[in-house]
Amino acid sequence: MSKVFGAAADAMAGALRDGMTIAVGGFGLSGIPYDLIEVVRDSGVRDLTIVSNNMGVDGKGLGLLLENKQVRKVIASYVGENKLFAQQYLDGTVEVEFAPQGTLAERMRAGGAGIPAFYTKTGVGTPVAEGKPHAEFDGETYVQERGIVADLALVHAHTADREGNLVYRMAARNFNPVVATCGRVTVVETEVLLDGYVDPDLVITPGVFVDRLVVATPREKEIEKRTVRPRALAGTEA
Repeated sequence: MSKVFGAAADAMAGALRDGMTIAVGGFGLSGIPYDLIEVVRDSGVRDLTIVSNNMGVDGKGLGLLLENKQVRKVIASYVGENKLFAQQYLDGTVEVEFAPQGTLAERMRAGGAGIPAFYTKTGVGTPVAEGKPHAEFDGETYVQERGIVADLALVHAHTADREGNLVYRMAARNFNPVVATCGRVTVVETEVLLDGYVDPDLVITPGVFVDRLVVATPREKEIEKRTVRPRALAGTEA
């Protein structure tokens, strides 16, 4: 049975429901699955728990779901650049569970590897650790963190083959590999779909983790913050 679908909406058919947990790859606007996020928005599902490093920026990426009032809870590293996200958090309309960035990545990796929980020193003695089990190892205190298994994982890849083997490009790799492993159903949009196979030495996410695959709509890649300097100064530093 082919994993490849002709359109993002077809790839997501039957995968969405109210109250589900969705893990989403990307960091800000880098490596986010634009097409798949738009399908979630257009579906109108509500009371979602979103697991992602952050919620993008206002009006773009996961910010679309906040604008549409589809999100009940977010598990993320920071509120960051999204003013609406910050406002909904402060207003109490969206619940936020903060997780240190490395801890969040490991929670998804653990979930994908079948590890229900692990211990880390990160967050001990801070609000992040409140209410969680603690244990002492070699004279040091650690806090228990639970692995994350999402109902649905949405991923953006640069290159894929028809078996779902994935390669990511540069910074757009970010959280996508761990998101790809932690979903009960994983849907991927890819910029390039090969007729042959990805070189096994280049595979980052094996196709066994991928359930559905679609070619991403070509679009301009958004830059969250553009930093520039006078052209005369470019390349003059030692």
